[in-house]
Amino acid sequence: MAIVRNDSLTRVVMLLCFGTALLSLAVHWRITTSTTPDTKLGTGGNILSGQASAAEKPSQLTQERQNTIASNISNLLSPKGSAQQKSSISLASGKTLLVVGLSDRRVYVYRGDIVIASYPIGVGKKGWETPTGSFQIMNKKLNPIWRHPITGRVFPSGEDSPLGDRWIGFWSDGRNQIGFHGTPDDEVVGSAISHGCLRMRNPDVRLLYKQVSLGTPVEVRQ
Repeated sequence: MAIVRNDSLTRVVMLLCFGTALLSLAVHWRITTSTTPDTKLGTGGNILSGQASAAEKPSQLTQERQNTIASNISNLLSPKGSAQQKSSISLASGKTLLVVGLSDRRVYVYRGDIVIASYPIGVGKKGWETPTGSFQIMNKKLNPIWRHPITGRVFPSGEDSPLGDRWIGFWSDGRNQIGFHGTPDDEVVGSAISHGCLRMRNPDVRLLYKQVSLGTPVEVRQ
């Protein structure tokens, strides 16, 4: 009889232990499932309260990204973010400047700080070098008449004239003048051939004639 009672008591104790273990597992599972969503919501830095659901967080991130993209596009389209618009404003408000590079054999037309055109030129030959320095356009003439500085021969106006059909003067010593002009001989443009003037192809000097006015600064550099 004592053995039977001991076996019954052992079974009761085992059942109690097993039940306790099951209850502990159930409580632990419940705690884990109820806290995991809130922890995942706090991935950005802070643990969020249970008032926000896990489904709301992705939509919030999407909205934030859309707002950021929209802001960036707005900045690109605004004058502060558009380099093209800045250039247009500079071109509209800047003054014209001619920069002559004697070694480059080119004249550069600046509008503000932008080069809007560039043309090849012939420059003064040895003994008749084109003067360097800062000057300004003094006179402009259509179909100029030219007097040779040595022989005194007068050449009539026109495309076949040594001056071509456009003259843009920027230097004078009171007797002789130096400036941009056309030439009937395109092959000499780009060489040191003149008596100090800057020879240009006739189509090029016509364009330059329209781009400058009296008083336009001229910088002549080596």
